[in-house]
Amino acid sequence: MAYRDFTLSKFKKKFPIEIHEQPDLFAGVEPVVPSEKLISTLSETTELALAINTEKARSEMIITPILLEIRRQSHHPISLFSGNNFDVDINQGLNGYCDFIISRSPEQLIINAPVLIIVEAKNENIKDGLGQCAAAMLGAQIFNQQEGNDIKTIYGAVTTGDIWKFLQLEDIHLEIDLNNYYIQEIGKIIAILSQGI
Repeated sequence: MAYRDFTLSKFKKKFPIEIHEQPDLFAGVEPVVPSEKLISTLSETTELALAINTEKARSEMIITPILLEIRRQSHHPISLFSGNNFDVDINQGLNGYCDFIISRSPEQLIINAPVLIIVEAKNENIKDGLGQCAAAMLGAQIFNQQEGNDIKTIYGAVTTGDIWKFLQLEDIHLEIDLNNYYIQEIGKIIAILSQGI
């Protein structure tokens, strides 16, 4: 078993994590102003990525520019990983590749302090990606505990590129925002993704 094999139901049965569905989980998060560079990039690439309609196109043309914006706007040194293997506990199924990880560390060669996990929704199905995201978030939480990192909250997102759903894991409580956020709300998306950084 690996991260990608988890549905939300399998995750709930395997781990002693309480799952809470929350409307407006991030209502108190104020949108940020995206840079002209991001606005220009997305105006050029979003329509094209949606027309091509492959995970690769959405990843390269929508998701990556947004994550690079977070890296630019961050007040702390962070690192960004894409498609990296992240084996934490193979016996528990907390292993495999993660689509994207943001780490609260300047080191780019190894993952040191993961705070944000982003999962690309397969076949544009956000709900099916929630279990994979939750498992990778738990892997990040356990990794930080093992490394002695003082990181209390792990954030997660499942996205098609143009639609985003957010999660938050603290202790044994996994909260899933019932709202979907759309690419037109880019300032809010960036602000939520930046919470743990």
